[in-house]
Amino acid sequence: MSCAKIDPALHQAQKPPWIKVRLPSNPVFFSTKALISDLRLHTVCESAQCPNRWECWSQGTATFMIAGDRCTRACGFCAVTTAKPFALQGDEPQRVAEAVGRMNLKHVVITAVARDDLKDGGADHFARTIAAIRDMDPSIIIEVLVPDFQAHDWCIQIVLDAGPDVYNHNMETVERLTPVVRSRAKYRTSLQVLRRAKELSCSVVMKSGVMLGLGEKETELFQTMDDLR
Repeated sequence: MSCAKIDPALHQAQKPPWIKVRLPSNPVFFSTKALISDLRLHTVCESAQCPNRWECWSQGTATFMIAGDRCTRACGFCAVTTAKPFALQGDEPQRVAEAVGRMNLKHVVITAVARDDLKDGGADHFARTIAAIRDMDPSIIIEVLVPDFQAHDWCIQIVLDAGPDVYNHNMETVERLTPVVRSRAKYRTSLQVLRRAKELSCSVVMKSGVMLGLGEKETELFQTMDDLR
């Protein structure tokens, strides 16, 4: 039996400094971790196994993930568990608001797993979370990172009516790679979601994001940027 060998030329005796992550020692990290655990909240930081969790939590910040920690989709880039979701927790919006207040956040990012099992895709849960934070402190900037809601205008409108400051929906990758990278999501559908959100609310700030390093070409990235304009 032959074994594949790694080309020694690809091995570096010393790794670049940016690839190393220091284990947390900042007490703020542990207080953030304890608060999230105490309030029984989910975060992208943990559920998606984000490598920047140590840095963000050490600065007292986190991206809250509502509607549970089980996703109805199975995107290739995401570490969030794919499984049948549990029922929504009615008091979760209030617990998120409490966390935002205790962390003294001025800008909060709220995202969610995809909930294709719900008629509104979780839109009302987003709206209730926004409202709970507004009731706690109207001055906080609220950014929502939403799923595509299968491009239903009425779902998008529910979230917009709650008054988020930033409406974010990620393209994630270029059009050619979308079928491979994103489960059930479609490139043109995501563009439609962003376009309709802007048409439905001219005052909200629109935002999107794209990952690099998945095999995309520079020309494809420029095309995606043009498509987003």
